[in-house]
Amino acid sequence: MNYSVHPSAIIDDGAQIGAGSRVWHFVHVCGGARIGAGVSLGQNVFVGNKVVIGDRCKIQNNVSVYDNVTLEEGVFCGPSMVFTNVYNPRALIERKDEYRDTLVRRGATLGANCTVVCGVTIGAFAFVGAGAVVTRDVPDFALMVGTPARHIGWMSAYGERLALPLEGEAEAFCAATNDRYVLRGGKLTREEATS
Repeated sequence: MNYSVHPSAIIDDGAQIGAGSRVWHFVHVCGGARIGAGVSLGQNVFVGNKVVIGDRCKIQNNVSVYDNVTLEEGVFCGPSMVFTNVYNPRALIERKDEYRDTLVRRGATLGANCTVVCGVTIGAFAFVGAGAVVTRDVPDFALMVGTPARHIGWMSAYGERLALPLEGEAEAFCAATNDRYVLRGGKLTREEATS
């Protein structure tokens, strides 16, 4: 075993966990889960069977990553944020064959206590504010807040808010990295600074 596990955690047979990952108190990882290297699973995290978690993700305390959720590399899931996998659940009706896929792209941040309704894609380096409720796809680098979540700005890959309008054509530079961000056609792209 090339990762660390607290004695109170339950790792079911068949689960794949990458090198250098840390599994904290009272975590349960189901047997079909695939977890990358350098991942941190905080206290009381649940990871379902049909879940993929990329390298260097941080899943904070009290998060359940249910079946059909995929997290790419470097995703941050804040404390007690919520994923779902059935759009219209009922206790008396079995709907396991209706799970909807949720994809969170590389580097995205999901703030504390936010909710991600199943079936959406959250773009690379998007930033979902604490307590927001995501009900539709989120563009790359978008800053989303509120219930339901609305697009109010743009964030750099470093996590700095960019001085850009929501639409039109414009450019801005990240103060921390000097990466250039170009807004065109409702999409934001990044050009990394050269050293």
